[in-house]
Amino acid sequence: MIDSAPALARRARELEHTKVLALDTEFMRTNTYWPKLALIQIADAQTIELIDPVAIESLAALKPLLDTPHTITVMHSASEDLIALKAISRDPLGGLFDTQIGAAFSGMDSGIGYQRLVAELLGHSIEKGEQRSDWLQRPLSAKQLQYAASDVVHLLEIHALLSEKLTRRGMLAWAEADCARMAADAAVEQLPTNPQLEFKSIWHWPLADQARLKRLLDWREAQARALDRPRNWLFDGPAALALIERPPRRLDELPARLGDRRALPARLHPALLDLLKQPLDADPADLVPVPPPLDDAAEARFENLRDRLKLRAAELDIPAALIAPRRVLEALARDPANPAIAGWRRELLQPLLDAL
Repeated sequence: MIDSAPALARRARELEHTKVLALDTEFMRTNTYWPKLALIQIADAQTIELIDPVAIESLAALKPLLDTPHTITVMHSASEDLIALKAISRDPLGGLFDTQIGAAFSGMDSGIGYQRLVAELLGHSIEKGEQRSDWLQRPLSAKQLQYAASDVVHLLEIHALLSEKLTRRGMLAWAEADCARMAADAAVEQLPTNPQLEFKSIWHWPLADQARLKRLLDWREAQARALDRPRNWLFDGPAALALIERPPRRLDELPARLGDRRALPARLHPALLDLLKQPLDADPADLVPVPPPLDDAAEARFENLRDRLKLRAAELDIPAALIAPRRVLEALARDPANPAIAGWRRELLQPLLDAL
């Protein structure tokens, strides 16, 4: 256990030339927008360190270790952990190897959990009983510490096995590209773009109403970040739709429209009402509209592409969803030249698209 800044700095210096390092975090995000780091687990070939962010005022000594591309940092299903680690460094994690991504490219299920991965590759059983426990409590229990250590103890061995298999299959570069993109995406600070696209049922709404919904969702996102509260605690998706379809006329109508959400302070209610009443600042023609359901021709292209993709994925022995999930196939059925599909996926999908 490392629970002091001098001990952390000393160990970080010792690890700065390590070639491969296992990393995991425990964090709490039940009533906040931003995850609160509660524990950091680091392991090299000899030692597991459990670093206590609650006891250590500054974790800055870890930043060079996280930023360097010269160290392969092995994690499993790292997307949420990367967001939690932004409390230390806002740069992309250097040298990330996500074993969930690597396992998918090695022919295992897409999205495989750590417990099952360890069982299938190494034959070990891991208890997961402490997964939902309170990681900010102190002192941590012996079971919590054992659980935390188990999350990194096998990562280096798994990385070695997966790297060897991916090299034989010629897919190591693909896996590394996906890991690098995950690290880069986690480092981006900008607000989510076009959140209205998550509401597929509003495709028939006028563009002006879709633009108003986007503005409302952008406002909710900014307030959730500023207040450090989950966005749905301010108001959820159905409430957002109702606020656009039937906007309140007076301030005293607003609390009832927000339902049982109490995370939005009353001092912000006037600003929300003003937002709902304001005319649009931009031409809604600039909006990315919610696409309608696929028409018959696009649906036929989607089904054809899906079937061809299944055959190609079977040939490669990887999950079809790893190449392109349904939303990507639908986008390509609408526009085969969609520029969002790039890299190795574009190379793999282009022959299938050309054959349609």
